[in-house]
Amino acid sequence: MKHMVLSDCQVKDGVDISYLEHIGQYAVDKKPDVIVQIGDFADMPSLCSYDVGKKIFEGRRYKTDIEAAHRGMDLLLRPIQEFNVKARKNKEKQYNPRLVLTLGNHEERILRAIEKDSKLDGTIGIEDLGYEDYGWEVYPYLEPVVVDGVAYSHYFTSGIMGRPVPNARQLAIKKHMSCTMGHVQNWDIHREVRADGKAIIALFAGSTYLHNEDYLGPQGNSYDRGIWMKHEVSDGHYHPMMVSLKFLKERYEKKKESE
Repeated sequence: MKHMVLSDCQVKDGVDISYLEHIGQYAVDKKPDVIVQIGDFADMPSLCSYDVGKKIFEGRRYKTDIEAAHRGMDLLLRPIQEFNVKARKNKEKQYNPRLVLTLGNHEERILRAIEKDSKLDGTIGIEDLGYEDYGWEVYPYLEPVVVDGVAYSHYFTSGIMGRPVPNARQLAIKKHMSCTMGHVQNWDIHREVRADGKAIIALFAGSTYLHNEDYLGPQGNSYDRGIWMKHEVSDGHYHPMMVSLKFLKERYEKKKESE
């Protein structure tokens, strides 16, 4: 089996999301059996409690956040949809990967807003993002889903306080199985081998977006951006390969120019 993993995309209005179409095109070219989006696809800045009262909070709207998330998902899945239209026309095999999405803390902002103000119950909801309508299997925030022996969650917790595991080595040691998470900007990977020879691979998938975040400052935005391809996934073992957004941009912009 082959898995493609997208980590935090944090799609919002006013940032470059063209890379999502490149990822979709790469999926059509490589045809992973499973595509995993590990949470925080939508950024939802209008519901960010940390920014309330600040100048940067002015002008944010829930509707704008939802529309941005839909534009992003349209871009990501459009190449697959277009491929299948051509395949049907030519009576060829269609490409229908399993789509797995684990909700992140940014999507969870919707539920927190409802919990804080009960008047919002029934007026806004996770369903506004439309993930299931796009064909994703949607898993609740911090509920792991195991696919081919690899556990996926936006992040994994450590200790009774429920804080995120701090690094890939600790993830392997504490969870005793292959796990992949997002939530952290930088990627990290660690491999352990059990006494029976079975490998445990812990992966912090890093970031899958192009924009910089102001709160990280001029030095905090220096991290790799990309996706992960996992080859020969079986019973938790796989061969990992990172694919940078820069590589995907160059690949598909050149291809577009030559057409």
